[in-house]
Amino acid sequence: MLWGVTKTRILGLDIGDRRIGVAMSDPQGILASPLTIIDRTDEPSDINAIIDIIERNQVVVVVVGLPLSMNGTAGPQAQKVLSFTQELSKHTKVPIEHRDERLTTVSAQRLLKMNRKRRRVRDDAAAAALILQGYLDEGASLKG
Repeated sequence: MLWGVTKTRILGLDIGDRRIGVAMSDPQGILASPLTIIDRTDEPSDINAIIDIIERNQVVVVVVGLPLSMNGTAGPQAQKVLSFTQELSKHTKVPIEHRDERLTTVSAQRLLKMNRKRRRVRDDAAAAALILQGYLDEGASLKG
């Protein structure tokens, strides 16, 4: 451990109907990287998979992309995410924060130049990393 640097991990989630993209910060909370994809099965299994990641990595904050409409309102997909994260919060004491995720999947697709089949799966984790990186960058600018 570096002097004066505490180890903290922040988890980023991009919650979709079929998959959950997962990203993780480095211990210093500076860089976000795609971690994995959780294929959705049922809510209890999906929550257990996330709780397992939280516990194994000593996560201190979970940042969840909130898919707001282009006009900034919470539509049906955002309501699904809010409902899911409300249930997730019943299973962990780790704080859950929401972050506007408009256009992150589009940005992720532009960053990843892969074949079509692989790209769809990787897009979810890359979108989660972009959501998390925005959060980390915002926190860094507030610190100094």
